[in-house]
Amino acid sequence: MKKTFVITAIVVVSAFIVLYILNRVTLKRNSTELYTEVLKGQFEITVGSAGELISEKSEDIKGPEFAQGRDIRFMNIKIQDLVPEGTLVKEGDYIATLDRTELNNNLKDAQETLNTFRNDLEVKLLDSAVVLNDLRDEIRNQKFAVEEAAMTFHNSKYEPPTTIRQAEIALDKAKRVLEERERGYMRKLAQSKTDIYNQNYRVSRISRRVKDLEEVLAGFTITAPSSGMVIYKKEWMGNKRKVGSTINPFDRVVATLPDLTSMLSKTYINEIDVSKMKTGQKVDVTIDAFPKNKYIGIVTYVANIGEKFLNTNDKVFEVQIKIEGSDPALRPSMTTGNKIIIKTMKDAIYIPIECVQAGVDSIPFVYTKKGLKQVVLLGESNEKQVLIEKGLEAGTLLYLNNPENPEKFKLNGKDLIPVIKGREKVRNELAGAYRKKAPGVL
Repeated sequence: MKKTFVITAIVVVSAFIVLYILNRVTLKRNSTELYTEVLKGQFEITVGSAGELISEKSEDIKGPEFAQGRDIRFMNIKIQDLVPEGTLVKEGDYIATLDRTELNNNLKDAQETLNTFRNDLEVKLLDSAVVLNDLRDEIRNQKFAVEEAAMTFHNSKYEPPTTIRQAEIALDKAKRVLEERERGYMRKLAQSKTDIYNQNYRVSRISRRVKDLEEVLAGFTITAPSSGMVIYKKEWMGNKRKVGSTINPFDRVVATLPDLTSMLSKTYINEIDVSKMKTGQKVDVTIDAFPKNKYIGIVTYVANIGEKFLNTNDKVFEVQIKIEGSDPALRPSMTTGNKIIIKTMKDAIYIPIECVQAGVDSIPFVYTKKGLKQVVLLGESNEKQVLIEKGLEAGTLLYLNNPENPEKFKLNGKDLIPVIKGREKVRNELAGAYRKKAPGVL
């Protein structure tokens, strides 16, 4: 019994010792994690943004062309069928079919109208031939009448004057009738020619419309103009053009064939950071689909005009980044992470941003392991770190967060406070001048 008690006591004491040692190790580890070291070395000022891959060059796959002068009027044509996005195609391969319903109806109406006009033309030609033939017969008969009247007048020269005069009047009447019938024939001939010309014009116009409709409808089955990967076109609201979407004579693009050997990362930068963007800046690019792969990019385009995203008042500016080299794994619309390197400084002193504290007077300071509340003059920063212009030396240990009993820390670096306040005053004056120059901007 006594032996059992002694063994139990030894086990309990051993457990307490183990727990004490583990607790001390944990406290020591946690204590170490509260500190960070002031670093010295290369410092990069960067702007980060998400984007998406687009092709620098691409060939549009277009619907049929609606050339000027064609008698075809309609706005929207629905995409009835479209190969899946990402399909690899060769030149001449099937891409899409457009809805033919409206144009088929138009073609049917035009063909019926053309048949009607052709029938009307045949009737006019037949009527004109019959009427003009009758008029020519009348003219021929009247010429005989004139000839007969002339013979009568010639034979009446030995007759009494009254008979001669009557023969002369009859001849004159016959000649006037002949002239009238000849004029009537010419009028009818001209009228017939005009009617036939107009009808021919109608037939020609409708024939051209039928031909145009047939040619356009032949283009409603769309094939690939070259080899590549089919990528759906994005419309102005960001939606992809797919089955059920429409094209029109002013925007005939059904899909695109991008050049996958030359890719861009398209991103948007807020108006605060866009002033830092310049063409030629180096960019570290990552692809969400391949997190282990790293790519180098160069800024090639910075928009001068901002734009607003839907449902937000924030103004952003488009920036395009060219990916150096090529990778067959890269595809349009893949999400990118872009770290645009604005400036690189060597032998810079910097610390994590979370080390910096500020009081009610907005004077920045840090807590050092030596028990100092150190005022610091801050420089530029990136997403995680900030430059230290004055107040700290490399290797100094700092608290990453507020220490226990911060009131016991001794304030150091009071000489930097006037410099910090002077800078703040200059910034406020510049901001005030800017507000006066452009009221309502800030």
